[in-house]
Amino acid sequence: MERKKIYEMIVVEGKNDTNTLKSWFDCDTIETNGSALSESTIEKIRLALKKRGVIVFTDPDYPGEKIRKTIDRDVPGCKHAFVNKESASDSRKGKIGIEHAGRIELTAALMAVKPSFSEKEVPSGHKEISPSDLQRAGLIAGPLSKTKRELLGKELHIGYTNGKQLYKRLKQFRISYDDFNNALSKVEKELQD
Repeated sequence: MERKKIYEMIVVEGKNDTNTLKSWFDCDTIETNGSALSESTIEKIRLALKKRGVIVFTDPDYPGEKIRKTIDRDVPGCKHAFVNKESASDSRKGKIGIEHAGRIELTAALMAVKPSFSEKEVPSGHKEISPSDLQRAGLIAGPLSKTKRELLGKELHIGYTNGKQLYKRLKQFRISYDDFNNALSKVEKELQD
């Protein structure tokens, strides 16, 4: 089977993530080697963004989210790929990481990358989702809010977030009002089945 070429540099947490991605894709990675990003690693990511583009693909856990936020703050303009916790879990060892995800999940995540935008870059005509929209949809507070957020993050390819972070992530990835409503309809249908 031919390995798909990924042009952008992929930022991962460690060697195991690199090995897993390279087993399925023709790609290059930058390893952060933990959540305390060094200035030299940030500089590598800046250079990669200028030369080839960057996809941040960290583990779906707290340290991975911390790395993602640091990169987004220090190197704006990167793309982001997400895989859900279930797909990245090794139940035998109780560990979560990109290295545990399968080819299908990794391919889907890399094909659904989302660019990150600053709040200053909102185009005219873009209707934003408001916190009250999230409240009405039962995504903030309520008996099924966590489950709904998990399913919505999976459907929109933006990863799982808590209620407070969902609003920020919807803005960060400039999810349209229509895309949000379509994804929410699918989530509600899935919960009814």
